[in-house]
Amino acid sequence: MNQSLAFADYAVFIIYFIVVSAYGFTVYHKRKKDEQDAKAYFLAEGNLTWWAIGASLIASNISAEQFIGMSGEGFFLGIAVAAYEWLAAVALIIVAIWFIPVYLKNKIYTMPQFLKTRYNESTALIMAVFWLFLYVFVNLTSILYLGAVAINGLAGGEYLHVIMLGLALFALFISLGGMKVVAYTDVIQVAVLIIGGLVTSYIALTTVGQYFGVGENAIAGFKVLMREAPEHFKMIIPKPNANSSQLDIDKYLTFPGLMSYLAGIWIINLNYWGCNQYITQRALGADLQTARTGILFAGVLKLLMPLIVMLPGIAAYVLYQNGHLPQLVGGKDGAYSAVLTFLPTGLKGLSVAALTAAIVASLAGKVNSISTIYTLDIHKKYIQKEAGEKQQVNIGRIAVFAAMLLAVLFTWNDILGIGGVGGFTYIQKYTGFISPGVFAMFILGMFWKRTTGAAAIVGVILGFVLSVIFNEYAPILFGNETLLYTAYPNGKGTYEIPFHICMGLSFLFTTLTMVAISFAGPKINPKAFESEPGMFAVKPQTTVLSVIILLIVIALYVKFW
Repeated sequence: MNQSLAFADYAVFIIYFIVVSAYGFTVYHKRKKDEQDAKAYFLAEGNLTWWAIGASLIASNISAEQFIGMSGEGFFLGIAVAAYEWLAAVALIIVAIWFIPVYLKNKIYTMPQFLKTRYNESTALIMAVFWLFLYVFVNLTSILYLGAVAINGLAGGEYLHVIMLGLALFALFISLGGMKVVAYTDVIQVAVLIIGGLVTSYIALTTVGQYFGVGENAIAGFKVLMREAPEHFKMIIPKPNANSSQLDIDKYLTFPGLMSYLAGIWIINLNYWGCNQYITQRALGADLQTARTGILFAGVLKLLMPLIVMLPGIAAYVLYQNGHLPQLVGGKDGAYSAVLTFLPTGLKGLSVAALTAAIVASLAGKVNSISTIYTLDIHKKYIQKEAGEKQQVNIGRIAVFAAMLLAVLFTWNDILGIGGVGGFTYIQKYTGFISPGVFAMFILGMFWKRTTGAAAIVGVILGFVLSVIFNEYAPILFGNETLLYTAYPNGKGTYEIPFHICMGLSFLFTTLTMVAISFAGPKINPKAFESEPGMFAVKPQTTVLSVIILLIVIALYVKFW
């Protein structure tokens, strides 16, 4: 087991860096020559192919929180965490068939614009500010922190801040070229991360097979994992009882069995994939069929992700439990880096390139969305209404720099405490504070004509308030005897509700409140979106691809239920 990078590893990484940078510069030069308007910069309007949309969706989604955080949850929970990925594929079908037609028919380019068109300007402004804070202080910071920690572990553990700055600068280089540069470099990034991720999983399985005497065979290694850690291959985490250990309680708090499937995981996925500027931005400039095909292509790729980002964590668990891994650096989030140490020279460099590709693609996509929301939904409307096309592009670039600078400053000494709860859970939990209200506002706004602007404002604020109450003040509401107790290393602890259940409760009460307020309003809402005959009709290829995805997900659940 070699824990350092050799010359060949650096050479592979440098080749990756040169290829992505050169291709990005080529796309930028062509875009700058042919497309001068702001919408081309922010949205690559009308110019993305289905494969670029799909690849960019996955490259932007699969980042450090997946490679590092989800691998860490694989180490801790096992295959149950794959539900995030496999149900995301189903959520993408729903988004492609029912959400995207609403956006494209109404010429929506940003999510705040949707809220202004459907509700009112106050709702749009509130959510624009919400999203900016969420993207900068939850998403950017966690991606940057987890990525830097992982690469730093392979580089010797002494270069955290240098790596952090390097990742930030690389992402800036790509994102300053605009959405088209981000999307088309993502095609290379997703190819690198899939190939590198599959190589890492293959080596992890063959390493397990080698240590357990079944030979360097990936399938045999997988069978060893199922034999040595059978509890890690169950999709449903059982509810703790009086005899349960603290570990069993902690697992249920992270993923509360069947209760996750009633609301929490669906709210997370549908809100993320269907109501999120960071994601939908890729499809908003395309025609309907191109957008649908690209989104479903992303759904197919999503089915592969547990193999790439979760399986190495289970392999690390089995190796660790049997004394074949050293102490994990950074707790469960160190599982992926630990597995990388088994890779031979050259392949280790490819895996580091895959990890870097995932981090940089997500950082670039995120700051592009931040600059889009800030420029089009805040600066142009409230600060500099007369800003021309070139000025908007320049403002967007300044927003990119500002967002990345804030992320670096807050990540520098882990001010937000990301490392304390685990990266993947950190993102899911704190994004979940606003997801219930946002999702209720979007889903009712799209498909119930009577929903009013007043209901939307109350909904988004109430959703956040209820999330805080259920997550932070649960003992006051329910009493300690009905809650789960979490112990901490310092001897203290807290009673709490699993955050998936908190999201479900918040969504339920928010939706009921919005419905009641809307019923008290006018029967006819002039801002309601109108549907057209055949608006949600799908072509045969869309139906076939959707059915294939559903059948694969059903088969996986039957296998690991």
